[in-house]
Amino acid sequence: MAENLFQTSDQTFEKDVLESTVPVIVDFWAEWCMPCRMIAPSLEALSNEMEGKVKIAKLDIEANPQTAGRYGIRSIPTLLVFKNGTVADQIIGAVPKNVIKQKIQAII
Repeated sequence: MAENLFQTSDQTFEKDVLESTVPVIVDFWAEWCMPCRMIAPSLEALSNEMEGKVKIAKLDIEANPQTAGRYGIRSIPTLLVFKNGTVADQIIGAVPKNVIKQKIQAII
């Protein structure tokens, strides 16, 4: 994965996301989730298109239940947009790439 599209975990979440100097989109997902797989290509494309402006982190909710619970993730895929260590926006469900891009552009 590219530097701007990476895996995060319960152990690295604070450093990877909360302490980031650029906005971070966190994709809360699971391997078995088909809608999660549907948006993965859009997230990969956006990570390349918006390199330097935003990072995209993937967090497997089954391997990292602590962070998912901390943010009340009940449905996946859920994308949380973090800016300056706090949640600035969220997207729930498999949405088109342009919807995700609009949300990102609104906070950067």
